[in-house]
Amino acid sequence: MKSDDPNIHWVEEPKLGLAGRMYAPLFLQGLSTISRHLVSKKVTVSYPEESPQIGNELIYRGVHRLNRDEQGRVKCVACFLCATACPAHCIDIVGVESPWSDREKYPESFTIDELRCIFCGMCEAACPVNAIELTSLYNLTGRSRQEMVFDKEKLLSVYDQTKDKEPMSSSELGGTL
Repeated sequence: MKSDDPNIHWVEEPKLGLAGRMYAPLFLQGLSTISRHLVSKKVTVSYPEESPQIGNELIYRGVHRLNRDEQGRVKCVACFLCATACPAHCIDIVGVESPWSDREKYPESFTIDELRCIFCGMCEAACPVNAIELTSLYNLTGRSRQEMVFDKEKLLSVYDQTKDKEPMSSSELGGTL
């Protein structure tokens, strides 16, 4: 690289004014931030003794669940759209031919790695039959990584726990799709 190369554009460092050379404005801005935090209401919660207050639980993105249809079967049709849409690649599905006449496939195995998941809701938005949803359950704990990989049975059990408190979004939309 030569200094007289015509493709090089040399930029001069801008001259700082009086306010830019002084630390007083930045110092006062920092003091105002500190004073606002000193008089604000504290939001620290002693979890698990106290439960945090979630504004609207129906729009909170927590643990996943697999929904059931009217006959109690898994609603998923193994289309793999949720696994394809997932940016974290935490969904793994093995689809097999369905024994029922109303669908071609169903998931023989459906697993979600909840530790890898970023809870973005892309899987929920991609599902054409509203089979997968995010619930408002926020107390997600486990003693090992294997406990945090939710299989089909565990995802269906989350549905059984939350079906009365949080109805399926397809029922809010006016029936099943």
